[in-house]
Amino acid sequence: MPAPKNAMEIFKLLDKSNCRDCGEKTCLAFAGAVYRGQKKIDQCPRLAPDVVDRFSGAPDEVNTLDANREAFLAMVKQKMAGVDLLAAAGRTGGRFNNGRLTLKILGKDFSVDRQGNLFSDIHVNPWVAAPFFDYVINGLGVAPTGRWASFRELKNGKDRYPLFQKRCEEAMKQVADTYTDLFDDVVHLFSGRQVERQFQSDISVVLHPLPKVPVMICYWRVDEGLGSSLNIFFDETADRNLDIGSVFSLGAGLTQMFERLARRHGFSGA
Repeated sequence: MPAPKNAMEIFKLLDKSNCRDCGEKTCLAFAGAVYRGQKKIDQCPRLAPDVVDRFSGAPDEVNTLDANREAFLAMVKQKMAGVDLLAAAGRTGGRFNNGRLTLKILGKDFSVDRQGNLFSDIHVNPWVAAPFFDYVINGLGVAPTGRWASFRELKNGKDRYPLFQKRCEEAMKQVADTYTDLFDDVVHLFSGRQVERQFQSDISVVLHPLPKVPVMICYWRVDEGLGSSLNIFFDETADRNLDIGSVFSLGAGLTQMFERLARRHGFSGA
């Protein structure tokens, strides 16, 4: 992504709230500090992760991911015509009726027909749509074992982990740090369940963004001089039901959903 030509280009990306959370008195002052190299754009807590990533760190890699995701979505929609949705229902843990395969995503119905058209009562952004298609078309239907693994432990996850850590774990931690009570409520709104005792943290929950791909989120608050931390884990079978790119997209999609809800809450409560 080309560097901003002036401070006003950066200012246009900001929400103009003058919240001072970045340490500057106004959003315009923050934009000027970023342009001069005195601040980093990710020091604005109200910017969406995709905006932060476009203007800080690994821009070529981020743009490639975005382009690959769009190309993947176009490709898999064409592949849906060859999928036996009735057979896929048994493999994916879904149900088939009225010409559609329906899965539970975060406790809500999400359906697809043979033409690749998606139907849902909730908004599911492209970060979640891509893993959904991958799961239906290519997933092996392997049942979760209950043994958890970090992203870097999954097949082909090690090289991508630094970006996953930045776009998913660090971004989600910012939500939990800023809106801790809301974060606790949000993760439980999505039909989450408490984790086993050995994995318990200050906030711990298991979500099912796809029926056979559970995700565990563990968050620890600041305590006795130690900083807060957040880790995302997947069942060890995740890389048999999704490719690693789709696992990445799933984590990023969850992060963006939480962030939007947290921002909405924060602005309405201001």
